[in-house]
Amino acid sequence: MTTPETTHESAHEAAHGNGRPAAAVVNIAEKLAGFTEQWAPHRIARVNDYDVKIAKIQGGFIWHTHEDTDELFLVVSGTLTIRLRAGDVVLNPGEIYVVPRGVEHCPQSDGEAAILMFELAGTVNTGGEVSDRTREPVDA
Repeated sequence: MTTPETTHESAHEAAHGNGRPAAAVVNIAEKLAGFTEQWAPHRIARVNDYDVKIAKIQGGFIWHTHEDTDELFLVVSGTLTIRLRAGDVVLNPGEIYVVPRGVEHCPQSDGEAAILMFELAGTVNTGGEVSDRTREPVDA
């Protein structure tokens, strides 16, 4: 009989067999509970050359672009507005939006929101702009 525990163990054992380290199960809620700072990206996983990051946000960010990469936003909790020159995109929990490379955008949230971002490793959170909001991601 297969149980969730044996399935998890089998996946863990299979990951060791391909010469790569086993991936760890990441609980997003637990990782979010581990910090309080706003607009501070925390890396929770790596997929090939991409980072999976989480952040807590409230208020407005800065207008910026990422010239070399798209940026995916997934709302975990709260509401995220991605301001674009062409009009705002409003995201609720469980919704995603991809900002295409080179598109100027400004994330904001009236209340606290928790977000997950998927972007090319090394992407600076403020794009080509440097401000007091510029942060290197830390491992969560």
